[in-house]
Amino acid sequence: MKSWTVDDVMTRAVASVDEAAGYRAVVDLLIGRRISAVPVVDAFLRVTGVVSEADLLRKIEYAGDEAPHLFEGRRRRGERGKALAGTASELMSTPAVTVPARTSIADAARLMDDENVKRLPVVDDLGRLVGIVTRGDLLKVHLRPDLDIRDDVEAVVRDEEVTVEVSDGVATLQGHVAAASTAEELVRLTRRVPGVVQVVDHIRYDYDDRAIIATGLAYGAG
Repeated sequence: MKSWTVDDVMTRAVASVDEAAGYRAVVDLLIGRRISAVPVVDAFLRVTGVVSEADLLRKIEYAGDEAPHLFEGRRRRGERGKALAGTASELMSTPAVTVPARTSIADAARLMDDENVKRLPVVDDLGRLVGIVTRGDLLKVHLRPDLDIRDDVEAVVRDEEVTVEVSDGVATLQGHVAAASTAEELVRLTRRVPGVVQVVDHIRYDYDDRAIIATGLAYGAG
């Protein structure tokens, strides 16, 4: 079964700006490309930060009120400072949250959630920009044909008497195995197949060994 990575879904023709790019140039790029953020790169194409619409809007939000206020927090002070920024290096959020192209799509999704970002610049081993992956790109895995998904699920259950049907990403497993733990494991592995939306479990088993396994684990922990 193929393991899907960021490399399979990322956009390779990615727009970027250098650190010296001016405010207007960044605005023009975002509007012209209809994108909401752009990576900032140095002379070696290494990603040093990201400028988003939110960074650019500080100039509007704090127009005429750029001076820091007494007792103002560090985050707010930094936002206010961007109202005076004129170049990408002054506007950008840094360090950039990036991923290598070989990152699994599951890990990329978790990173986006943890960092509360909508996109991740993709870098090579030297930190150079090679693409960008968005939340929408990660969802492309659910555009896989049902037949391709079924082939991957069948590879998971190949040594068991289990049949697989897939419709609109819903995988239905039917058949017979010896132990309940085996049925549980097949369902768990099927859920991990890229493109599977839901698993319908119709697997029968001869005996339920899960209590025995849990008891053994409990004794082992002691």
